[in-house]
Amino acid sequence: MAERQLRYGIYLGALQRHTRQLSYATIVEAERLLPKRPRLRVIDLHRLLTPYVSLRFIEQLQAVVPLALLLIGFQALALRSSLLDTQSVVLGIIAVIVGLMFFMEGVKQGMMPFAENVGFHMPGRTHLGILLLFSLLLGAAATFAEPAIGALQAAATAVSPERAPWLRQLLGPYVTWLVLAVAGGVGLAVVVGMLRMVFGWQLKHLVLLIAPPTLALTVWCAQQPELVPILGLAWDCGAITTGPVTVPLVLAVGVGVAASAGRTDNPLSGFGIVTLASLFPIIAVLSVAIYLTSQGEGAMLPVMAEQVEAWYREPPFPEIIGAFRAIVPLILLLVLAQTLLLRQKIRRRNVFIYGVAMALVGMSVFNVGLTEGLVALGEQAGINVPWAFSPHQRTGAPALYPYLLGISLTLVFAFSIGYGATVAEPALNAMGMTVENLTHGAFRQRTLIHAVAAGVGIGAALGVSRILFDLPLWILLLLGYLIALGLTIVSREEIVNLAWDSAGVTTGPVTVPLLLALGLGLAHVIKTADGFGILAMCSVGPIVSVLATGLWIDLQERTEGRRKKGEA
Repeated sequence: MAERQLRYGIYLGALQRHTRQLSYATIVEAERLLPKRPRLRVIDLHRLLTPYVSLRFIEQLQAVVPLALLLIGFQALALRSSLLDTQSVVLGIIAVIVGLMFFMEGVKQGMMPFAENVGFHMPGRTHLGILLLFSLLLGAAATFAEPAIGALQAAATAVSPERAPWLRQLLGPYVTWLVLAVAGGVGLAVVVGMLRMVFGWQLKHLVLLIAPPTLALTVWCAQQPELVPILGLAWDCGAITTGPVTVPLVLAVGVGVAASAGRTDNPLSGFGIVTLASLFPIIAVLSVAIYLTSQGEGAMLPVMAEQVEAWYREPPFPEIIGAFRAIVPLILLLVLAQTLLLRQKIRRRNVFIYGVAMALVGMSVFNVGLTEGLVALGEQAGINVPWAFSPHQRTGAPALYPYLLGISLTLVFAFSIGYGATVAEPALNAMGMTVENLTHGAFRQRTLIHAVAAGVGIGAALGVSRILFDLPLWILLLLGYLIALGLTIVSREEIVNLAWDSAGVTTGPVTVPLLLALGLGLAHVIKTADGFGILAMCSVGPIVSVLATGLWIDLQERTEGRRKKGEA
C-alpha cells in the first residue's frame, strides 16, 4: 500500500470527527447500571483460602506435633503412664499451632518489610548514630515480643526459694530486671551487628573477641556460691532470645544495611547477628545478678503468690494483654522510623494492618496454648521421666528399670527430643536450602540439617546429664566452647558464620518451653538447685558439629582437587 502524507492538523481533525464527549454523570450512571459483582460462594472461599492457609498450618504442624507425640509416646510406652488432662493439653497444642501460624504470618507481612526497608534506606539518609540507636531499640523491642520469653515467667514456680534464692528472685520479684537485661543485651548485639555490616568486620574476629570474656565471667561466677544457680538461666537466656521475632527482623535489617553498604562479597555475610544476639544477653544477665547479689540479703524482695482475684488476671486475659504489650511497641518503633526518620508513607496499608492484626491474634493464642499445652506437657514429662530409674515422686511406686538402664533410656529420650525437634524446625530447613544455594551445593541442605540436629541432640543429652548427676555447668560450657573456639580459628569465615548462627535457629518457640519445663521438672524430682542449662548445651552442640562438618567438607574438596590434579 502506498504511503500518503498528511498534515498534522488534518490528522487531528479526522480523529476528532469520530469522538464524542461524555459527562462524568453519564459515566457514573453507566457504572451503576452494570451488573453487580457476583458474591463468592462457600466453595469459592474454600478454593481461595485453603491452599494459602494449609501451607502455613502444615509448616507449624510439622514443628509441633512430632515433638509432642514423642513426649506422649515415650511416657506411654517406656514409662507406662498416661497423659493427664488430655483434653486441655491437646487443645493447648492446637492453640500453639494456630497461634504460631497467625503470628509468623503477621511477622512476615506486617513487620519484616518495614525492617528491611528501614535497614536499606536508613544508612544513606540518617547519621550512623541514629542507625545504631534504632538498632538498639529494635533489638530490645523484638526481645519483648519473643513468644518464648513468657516461658521464663512460667518457670518461676518450679524454682525453690530455699535451694536457689537469688535465682527465684530473678524469676520472681526481679523478673522485670531480667527481661530488661536480656533486651538490653540483644539491643547491644544488634548495634555491634550493624557496625559489622557497615565496616565489613569478620564474624570470626568478633567471636574470638566476645566469647572468651563471656567464658571468663562465667568461670568467675562459678566460684561464687550465690551465683552458681544463675549460670544456667543466663546461658539459657541467650538461646531464648533468638526466636521467630528477633531472628527474621534483625536479619532483615542486617540484609538491608549490607545491601546499602555494598558488602555482599561473602555469600553468607548476612549471617552472624544471631550469634551476637545469643552472647550479649549472657553477659547482661550475669552482670545484673552480680549487682543484685552484691547488695546482700537486704535486697531480696518477698516472693508473693500470684493473685487471681481480678478478672484481668484470669486466662486468657493475661495472655492477650501480654501480646499487646509485646507487639505494639515493636510496631510503633518500625512505623515511627519509616514515617519520621525516612519520611516515607506506609504503602499497602491494608496488608500492614492485616499483618499487625495477625501478629496480635497469633501471639495471644500462642500464649494460651503455651500455658495449657506445651508447659503442662513438659512438666508431666519432667515428673514421669525420673520414674525410669527412681521411685515415682507422687505414687511412690518403685523404679521401672534398673538404674543404668533407666538412666540410658532417659538420655536416649533427651537426645531424641533434641534431634527430632531440630529436624522438624522449619527455620532450619529454610536456612539449609539457602546455604545450599549460596554455596553452590558444596554444603548440602540435608548435611546441614543432620549436623545441626546431631549437635542439638547431644547437647540435650549432656544438659539432662548435668541435671541428673548435678554436674558443674560451667565446666561443660567451658569445654564445649573451647572446642568451638578452636574449630573457629581453623575454619573459613563462611562456615563460622553458618555454624554460630545455627545454634540460634534451633531454639524456637516450641523447643524452648518444652525443654525448660522438662529440665525444671527433673530438677524438682532429683532435688537439685535448678533445672536450667539444657538450652545452653543445645546451643553449643550444633556450633561444634557444624564447624566439624565444614572442616570435613573442606578436607574432602581438597582431597578431590588433588586427585583430579594428579590424574591430569
